[in-house]
Amino acid sequence: MAAAEHYLDGKGGFLASSIGKKIVMAVTGTILFLFVTVHMLGNMQAYLGPHAFNAYAELLHTSLHGAGIWIFRSVLLVAVLLHAWAALSLTLDNMKARPKGYREQQLWSATWASRTMRYSGVVLALFIIYHLLHLTTGQVHPSFQPGNAYANFVNGFSQVGASLFYIVAQLCLGLHLWHGIWSFTQTFGWAHPRYNKLRRTVATVFAVAIVLGNISFPIAVLCGVIR
Repeated sequence: MAAAEHYLDGKGGFLASSIGKKIVMAVTGTILFLFVTVHMLGNMQAYLGPHAFNAYAELLHTSLHGAGIWIFRSVLLVAVLLHAWAALSLTLDNMKARPKGYREQQLWSATWASRTMRYSGVVLALFIIYHLLHLTTGQVHPSFQPGNAYANFVNGFSQVGASLFYIVAQLCLGLHLWHGIWSFTQTFGWAHPRYNKLRRTVATVFAVAIVLGNISFPIAVLCGVIR
């Protein structure tokens, strides 16, 4: 028991180490990646019309007699908090370990996605809060109808400002996903010249697919394809 506490207490244990924080980032990032993928695929039901989309929303809210959605949300909340903690902690550790001049000299080797990771993360954090208030609880929705997910979806994205913010957030998500997938494979030892092209291709394909899928929703609503 004492050993386990030392392992997780952050005082020289697993969570205090750089590799420990990177593993936390990778595991929680994987959970969040699976969520955004499933979420995007689920929202594709909107193209099938109100009955299919509302049935999908009803399934989510009634799974395990209503407990499923709360278990799901709890896991996501823990994953988001741990992911944010690990990211902030690693950033602070890097700032302490590297003098300013050294960091400036090394920027040439960093990808644009990695250099903007913290900023895209902030945008995504703000977007998550807005998205929940917009399409889940309805506080910032122009005409929220409890139990009518399809109408909320269409009416919400009919607002140009909301759709633009959604699109910008998805572009940030794409950068975040690309660098996240790249870093995940590096953390688990798959960084090798032989595999780097494959890693880059996989990261690009997944990031582009999710971004295009997600931004198609507000565009389809604004163009009248989904109405």
